[in-house]
Amino acid sequence: MTKERRVNLIECFTSFQGEGPDSGRAMIILRFKTCNRKCPWCDTAVKMRISMEAPYKLADIQKTIYESKAGLLITGGEPTVPKHFDEVAMLLNELDFPVANVESNGYRLEELINIVNPNGRIKFMYSPKIFNEADLEQAKALTEKFLSITNVYIKLVYEDNPLILEYMNYLRDYCEDLSWQHRVWVMPEGATRSDLIRNAEKVFDVCEQYKFNFSSRSHIMFGFI
Repeated sequence: MTKERRVNLIECFTSFQGEGPDSGRAMIILRFKTCNRKCPWCDTAVKMRISMEAPYKLADIQKTIYESKAGLLITGGEPTVPKHFDEVAMLLNELDFPVANVESNGYRLEELINIVNPNGRIKFMYSPKIFNEADLEQAKALTEKFLSITNVYIKLVYEDNPLILEYMNYLRDYCEDLSWQHRVWVMPEGATRSDLIRNAEKVFDVCEQYKFNFSSRSHIMFGFI
């Protein structure tokens, strides 16, 4: 690893993973700025808009990994947009880490998976964003690709609308025969603690009904990110 190699981020700090299978694990949060979507409930929309990018040396990130014994949480924004894609691949291919989570809406996730080191320390979190019929069909197609890859997990923000329910039904039927429910995590909608508490009850019911995992989004609940 060349000492002067850098990535441009809006955040780089040590905290904890707040969602999904590694919830509560110490992580170095690496947040990229740009996203290809504009989700109405995005909890980082303001942060991405007002924050300036700054260069961070890979050597410094590596030092923090060793000192903190933390994993990597690569998020955004969307890490797989063209502006960030090569930098994310470089992080995953050149750094030595105990575990890494890559959070993506699926934009170029398949391409990223194909070019990074194929090791079990990397978990890819596919979070489909479904606002219309085209999004739904794309989510179904990507789900079939991603669930065939053992280190891809699905994280879904649950909303009471027909498109999400159709995807949930599809996901349940697709996973049931293959026993993949343990790789699906469903989260309540909300950008504030009160929103999450209000919406959590129905998500618990949905997870029980569909036999999926519940994710609390602890970083919002407890304000540590």
